[in-house]
Amino acid sequence: MVILIDGGFSYVTEHITDEYDKTHPLWNSQFLTTQPQAIIETHRDYVKAGCEILITNTYQASIDGFKEHLGLELDECYNVIKRAVELARQAVDEEAVKQPNTGKKVQIAGSVGPYGACLHDGSEYTGAYCDGVTAAELTAWHRPRMTALAQAGVDLFAIETIPALFEAEALLHLLKEFPDKKAWLSFSCKDGSHTSRGDVFKEAVERCWQINSEQLVAVGANCVAPALVSPLLKSLGSFTYPVIIYANSGEVYDHQEGDWKDQDKIVALTDYLPEWLDLGVTYIGGCCRTTPTDMKTFRDYIDNQ
Repeated sequence: MVILIDGGFSYVTEHITDEYDKTHPLWNSQFLTTQPQAIIETHRDYVKAGCEILITNTYQASIDGFKEHLGLELDECYNVIKRAVELARQAVDEEAVKQPNTGKKVQIAGSVGPYGACLHDGSEYTGAYCDGVTAAELTAWHRPRMTALAQAGVDLFAIETIPALFEAEALLHLLKEFPDKKAWLSFSCKDGSHTSRGDVFKEAVERCWQINSEQLVAVGANCVAPALVSPLLKSLGSFTYPVIIYANSGEVYDHQEGDWKDQDKIVALTDYLPEWLDLGVTYIGGCCRTTPTDMKTFRDYIDNQ
């Protein structure tokens, strides 16, 4: 059975009429305190598209970040992270009222982005910061957000865009502190066989299962170019564990200009979807620059198989 997760949350801006700073250090998590209705509407659009899992708007959320950039106290930081879960739940409940008896329970996955996301330098796509931190430091940094998400009642964790096995190992050991929670772990990758940091993708995935197969529901990759997905899947060989894939739109992000390029060169995600499913993906969705419309096409294709 294929499970459909949601798409890119940058789509939240479709529900915001005012201009906003795309270079803000908190990225979309800034909207948790300023645009809660836009977050609800974004989640609702993905529910309407047929997604079975919503990911909270906490990828770039952190206690340190909220303290520094929002001027919040410790308790307030925890509450903002918990609020992200509440907004997702509210969206599910509101849509259930409009479309009752669909027979599907929409789950909430708490986004746990990499440490590099708080550095605002794109290092979540290189993992360069791993040379300057210890596993204990990474664990200490991730623990508060995961605690808040768990206390708010997420169904599982979305440990995502992890550039290096080093950080993945720390997170999977930390996950054991939340024994009643499941999680998926997805790497960012620089090519068709390596994580962004350069670990062999197959070895990294297998190591993840070795560390904590009891709590993992899937391992894979996200925010990779769709053209890299099939090579990554094929690099795994014959696998017996669930794999998750949620690629970006295929556009290229220019860090210097702070904008996306090559919109005219992208191939529709649905052109790739048949092969991804044939290769054995269990969890499928979208990442940066994908929309509820994309997920609706995924839903229709999956349902017609």
